[in-house]
Amino acid sequence: MEADALPYTLIILLAEFAIGSLWITVGADIRGLAARGFVKFGALTVVVMAAFAFWAAAAVSVPDEVGGFTMRPEAMGAARALLLATFISSIPYAFMSFGGRTRNGLATGVVASALGLATVVALALVFSPPTWGYAAVFLSLVLGSLAIGAVSMGMILGHWYLVTPQLPEKPLREVTLFLVIVIAIQGLLLVPNLLLPVRVTPEAALDVPMRENIFFWLRISGGLAFPWLLALMAWESSSVRAMQSATGLLYIAMALVLSGEVVGKGLLFATAVPA
Repeated sequence: MEADALPYTLIILLAEFAIGSLWITVGADIRGLAARGFVKFGALTVVVMAAFAFWAAAAVSVPDEVGGFTMRPEAMGAARALLLATFISSIPYAFMSFGGRTRNGLATGVVASALGLATVVALALVFSPPTWGYAAVFLSLVLGSLAIGAVSMGMILGHWYLVTPQLPEKPLREVTLFLVIVIAIQGLLLVPNLLLPVRVTPEAALDVPMRENIFFWLRISGGLAFPWLLALMAWESSSVRAMQSATGLLYIAMALVLSGEVVGKGLLFATAVPA
């Protein structure tokens, strides 16, 4: 990955973390099964991560291209504004979460989640020009957000069982099963992304086929296959109330998912193939 692309990788990663965590937290809040303390902590985590994501996006200018990877700088203004709106709307949601589960609090969370989705729409516009199509980057960002949100919030949720063992296992089972499904879809999405030709190959692209690129195989093995297996094991562990084992597995899976997203976005900027 070109060093010049690192700031944009950071923007994407922080936005995925904030928005994905928001979606998972609001989803758990709507379901009403998770411990209230988890919802409060998740909502506060979203505020902090959204602030970092907006700060990074505001501090970096977007040129027409970086290392031959063409971008759409005119769309970045909308992305920044929507990211700021997501951050601002997450504050009242976090505040209202401390007052218990209310209709107004849930509505605020849904609005913030919708703004998060709009942010993903705008970010995909910024980074999709050289890929085979807008859908490739949009789906990559949505699934990346869901994967990061599910694995990080799932790991945090596991800690509530360590101090309150009598909590129902269903919330953690749902999050871990959702993570298994999301990572599987990420793997399936690689098929069209690899088969469909990109519109513009970056100048910095390695002169080797993707199947011979060590980073591509690192993305598949360490960023998708292994965390998928860990998520499956965490789901099975939570099914038999082995919550300590499930939490430990999600710790490892979180590190792998985050590093896998970094490698995947690096491949995007180096090859114009969302991975």
